[in-house]
Amino acid sequence: MEWENNPKDKQIIQQYITNNDTAQLKAAFQDRIAFGTAGLRGAMRPGPAFMNTLTVTQAAQGICAYLEKNEPEVKVKGVCIGYDGRHNSKDFALKSAAIFLSRGVPVYIYDDVVPTPLLAFAIRELGTSVGIMVTASHNPKDDNGYKVYGTNGAQIVSPVDKGIAQCILENLKPWDLPSDVLLNNPLRKDPTERIFAKYFSDIKAWSFCSGLNRERQLKITYTAMHGVGAKSSALAFESFNLCPYFPVKEQHTPDPEFPTVAFPNPEEGKGALKLAMETADRVGSPVIVANDPDADRLAAAEKVNGEWKIFSGDEIGIILGYWIYKNYRKQHPDVDVAKLAVLNTTVSCKALEAFARKEGLYYEETLTGFKWLGNRAEELERAGYKVLFAYEEAIGYMIGTAPLDKDGVKTSAVFSEMASSVYADNGTIQGYLNAIYTEINYFVTNNRYFYCYDPKKTLQIFEEMRNGGKYFSSCGKYAVKNIRDLKNPGYDSSKPDKKATLPTSSSDNLTLFFENGALISLRGSGTEPKLKYYAQLSGADPKETKALLDDIVHIVIQQLLQPEKNGLEAP
Repeated sequence: MEWENNPKDKQIIQQYITNNDTAQLKAAFQDRIAFGTAGLRGAMRPGPAFMNTLTVTQAAQGICAYLEKNEPEVKVKGVCIGYDGRHNSKDFALKSAAIFLSRGVPVYIYDDVVPTPLLAFAIRELGTSVGIMVTASHNPKDDNGYKVYGTNGAQIVSPVDKGIAQCILENLKPWDLPSDVLLNNPLRKDPTERIFAKYFSDIKAWSFCSGLNRERQLKITYTAMHGVGAKSSALAFESFNLCPYFPVKEQHTPDPEFPTVAFPNPEEGKGALKLAMETADRVGSPVIVANDPDADRLAAAEKVNGEWKIFSGDEIGIILGYWIYKNYRKQHPDVDVAKLAVLNTTVSCKALEAFARKEGLYYEETLTGFKWLGNRAEELERAGYKVLFAYEEAIGYMIGTAPLDKDGVKTSAVFSEMASSVYADNGTIQGYLNAIYTEINYFVTNNRYFYCYDPKKTLQIFEEMRNGGKYFSSCGKYAVKNIRDLKNPGYDSSKPDKKATLPTSSSDNLTLFFENGALISLRGSGTEPKLKYYAQLSGADPKETKALLDDIVHIVIQQLLQPEKNGLEAP
């Protein structure tokens, strides 16, 4: 309590004490919010277990102390800070800036809300030691987060996260800050003008039809989902010479209450895109693109035969991968294809891999999470590869390597240009996707989740699946060919030494490879109380393939997850 300097939070805690509310006190004080490779993310409530002014202060102090110890040039290179439109985001950003400024560290802090990709882009452009984005992305309105990027512009990974976590614990007491540290400080700069000019100039390299886009006149509907993407996506459309989009007016400006959606996540489907569909129908637009609130992800939908079809993250992934490679190759006919790289995560669809193998591109998969994709892309870039594209199935896409993170702003323009081109040829996006599948086979996915609010129950479910090291050899009538378990120490039955080649961690991530070619990955979410599964199968007939995959998924759920027994809740 003596460190708590937010009067409102202090009052709430005092109320807990006065009311002898042991449940709330236990929730607030029993554990500390964990700092990991995703930084911080959680509900905004008082106490060390949650996101609040004190825990953000401690995080910023820990990062600053870590940099002072490990980045001797930090007082020259500085840090870059951005924030979204959520409750407290700007306050958390300014508190962080004050801490760095108090130690003589230059701070580039945006004067207004900014999409996450514009923060990530700024790190390498400005040459800062670190980047911090205050956002909870698509989480519910009561959450916030603190995402940290390294000097290479990608999200931090181990051992940096562990080093920062230790420095946080060593700097829990709030530092004394000059009251005027944020005022007229020559070390405080706003990077907006420089970064916006550079970013929206650079993305033009990924426009392959800018001379034709304006005349094509395809009506595209766009929603910012009450977030910060509207202005930047409009500028991206302008950079690509696309016709201005039709905005979903009710969701166009930042609103931390997210009043029109239960969850501000375009991945949630028709519930989240209801207003966008109504807007599109009203203006006669056949295509919708949607950012999540911090505009690092992109969803898309198309009106097909009078019905709205929402494309899955994997479908958008193969469409973009195909479009980008084919057009890049036209522009660079003499390029060494073997030095062009595409990547996706291990739970994403193998369609991109099949396409890469067919064309001779370099392909690689990483662990789940864009921190792995971004850092691996940077390594490949340094090794002489041209990284064209990377994606994860959770509607996150990276086109090129600036930034080294998912970017819903650039992707909104690239996807819209692709759609404009397809429609100019009297086609549809679904037709374009089908044509891709005729080249590489149809791929069917079934990605869902259950809510599991008890972390111990999640651990128990995975331990039962491991069966003491005697993994299941079948699920119902379907034989399991191989098992891969990426939890430490790691296991892969397909390898001679039984060791997994992908990095292992303390998180559960189990994949079953079936004899018929199906595969199902199961993992716990790192940011939400969800137990997720990702299933896929390829085949010549999409309906037959889907029916087979659905049956396998049903059996896996009943045999391994056992929702009724384990109290798992369907969304």
